[in-house]
Amino acid sequence: MSLQPQSQTDSSHPIADKQGLLSAFRDILPDDAILYETEDLRPYECDGLSAYRQLPLIVVLPRTVEEVQQVMRICHAQRVPVVARGTGTGLSGGALPLAEGVVLSLARLKSILEIDPVNRTARVQPGVRNLAISDAVKPYGLYYAPDPSSQIACTIGGNIAENSGGVHCLKYGLTVHNTLKLEVVTVEGERITIGSDALDSPGYDLLALMIGSEGMLGVVVEVTVKLLPMPERAQVVLAAFDDVEKAGTAVGDIIAAGIIPAGLEMMDSLAIQAAEDFVHAGYPTDAAAMLLCEVDGSNQEVSEHILAVREVLQQSGATEVRTASDEAERLRFWQGRKSAFPAVGRISPDYYCMDGTIPRHRLPEVLKRTTELSQEYDLPVANVFHAGDGNMHPLILYNANNPGELERTEELGGRILELCVSVGGTITGEHGVGIEKINQMCVQFEPDELEQFRAVKRAFDPDELLNPGKGVPTPRRCSEYRVLGTHNHSHHDEADA
Repeated sequence: MSLQPQSQTDSSHPIADKQGLLSAFRDILPDDAILYETEDLRPYECDGLSAYRQLPLIVVLPRTVEEVQQVMRICHAQRVPVVARGTGTGLSGGALPLAEGVVLSLARLKSILEIDPVNRTARVQPGVRNLAISDAVKPYGLYYAPDPSSQIACTIGGNIAENSGGVHCLKYGLTVHNTLKLEVVTVEGERITIGSDALDSPGYDLLALMIGSEGMLGVVVEVTVKLLPMPERAQVVLAAFDDVEKAGTAVGDIIAAGIIPAGLEMMDSLAIQAAEDFVHAGYPTDAAAMLLCEVDGSNQEVSEHILAVREVLQQSGATEVRTASDEAERLRFWQGRKSAFPAVGRISPDYYCMDGTIPRHRLPEVLKRTTELSQEYDLPVANVFHAGDGNMHPLILYNANNPGELERTEELGGRILELCVSVGGTITGEHGVGIEKINQMCVQFEPDELEQFRAVKRAFDPDELLNPGKGVPTPRRCSEYRVLGTHNHSHHDEADA
């Protein structure tokens, strides 16, 4: 049973006056910053979660913060919902428009405003690409640590909305750990500062609240990020395993040995084969699973840790342990991992990318149970993990042209997420809730907890105009899901996992 996206079923907003909005927008924006014809709106109908599509009423593309503020004032006055959007690489439907709403594209706010190499910070607009920050500060021997797989395209504003991570988040943290200050435009069009240039600021930690809030509390128009010095050396070890559960156990063994890798990633056989065919990274295509473990730091530190990691992997049952011979091979190993999602897209008409987080020590059993669920639903699952911090990305392969297959895929995805919850994990690590995981929020949290989330939303956005229908389910939706939802299936073995 698949419930429709909340953003389309639970809207209480009035029908928008399209001509009145267009007239108001034309008073503040140039013609090329306002899109309203169907063919112009089509590129904005979905984000990376393409299973759901909806044309917005209007798309606006402001070039300045002042224009963003004016757009918000107009929409607030007319009670028109607003969905802020970056480049649309998100994977949870967080940027799905509303038919009676405006999409506020921040793609034209793409300037790096200031680089401070002494204090190791950069002040950037939300439309700046993640990788562009590291490229700009490289001459100073610095870089920006969070590196999502989509870093070549995703924007820092979107990273803030979803609290993105990446393959190096185990050692260096998520977006929230690498952000100092935000400039935010409220639903009423007021510009406020959250955080400070210092390492801490007085009062409540609204910075952490805003990061990961999926555009539901405000529109981010400027970000001050922390920068790190580039390590003296980085080296990666590739380990192949003939059993997926052995690879899962090896992840815990590395951490237990007192080593905190810069990155610790895992791929199963289906993901390995797809990535190798796509990138030719030199992966062992006969392996059941593979780990990539990178350590960085001083030359001496890296040499010691590489030897220790190799020993742990061999003791954990690896059939092959290979250290990248040079920087080119290291980058090739990572290119294969970061290309895993598009690589899987080459071997299946469609795929559904999940995102959940589990305790590291439960990784072997969750992998085993995921395989059983894959067989139960007769849908292949390719597993890609930020294994070091337990952030799993099962990719469910399906064909949307086959009747009922998308619904079966959604149900399998929901079962996997609820498996994560049952072992003490969460339904998302970095992709956000969006519309994709609305139902599973009803499983993750109790009704009183969800009401507190709604109270926070109301404090920032009383009329629920900012990205409504995302992130937090309505009580009605949870009631429907508890009665009809997929988690009431006949066998509850996840709860015993």
